[in-house]
Amino acid sequence: MSIAENIARIREQMKAAAIAAGRDPESILLCAATKMNDSNAVRAAVAAGVDVCGENRVQELTQKLSEHAYDGAPVHFIGHLQTNKVKQVVGKVALIQSVDSLRLLEAIQKEAARQGIRQEILLEVNIGHEESKSGFSAEEIPGLVEHFDRFPNICLRGLMAIPPISQNSGDNRKFFQKMYTLAVDITTKKVDNVCVDILSMGMSDDFADAIACGSTMIRIGTAIFGQRHYI
Repeated sequence: MSIAENIARIREQMKAAAIAAGRDPESILLCAATKMNDSNAVRAAVAAGVDVCGENRVQELTQKLSEHAYDGAPVHFIGHLQTNKVKQVVGKVALIQSVDSLRLLEAIQKEAARQGIRQEILLEVNIGHEESKSGFSAEEIPGLVEHFDRFPNICLRGLMAIPPISQNSGDNRKFFQKMYTLAVDITTKKVDNVCVDILSMGMSDDFADAIACGSTMIRIGTAIFGQRHYI
């Protein structure tokens, strides 16, 4: 199937999952995870109507920006971001979804202040407490958000998570539900640069469960572009 046909199929599945959960399908955004797909594939996804493009690697982001691959859709950075590459991302993307440490927050604040902008971000939560993954623990988030005004050049838009790999449909619902509860909790924090309206969770194998649990943005790669061929 073509990229456009895959996106149309995913849209129908998103709609069905949203309606089943009593939610408005229009309230959920589709982010195309474009890692290891060339500019032509990205352009095809944009033309087919994805809401957002999400890039994992700084080198790919820089190249595709130079080739105007994302024109027509906002681009988000969704991969692990090293502090020494912050300058290549801050101000270049609409949203950094994968802010996973205090050190990275401080680096983004410094670069955004240098550029005189306010960079929008999500905090990445290691919701499964996996040693192999980075991210804040769920327990750290409320205290961090309460004092977020110490990052005046950053606007916190919400949370992102990648739950453990599931073996069975529905296995990750407990993690998605915990993320939703956490997101609702931090909306009560009255901080000027905190405006929580994005909960980014759900990928090709589990996005219907994520939508059922309150996701507002799903990140889809394989189901749009097919299997990646790693070198």
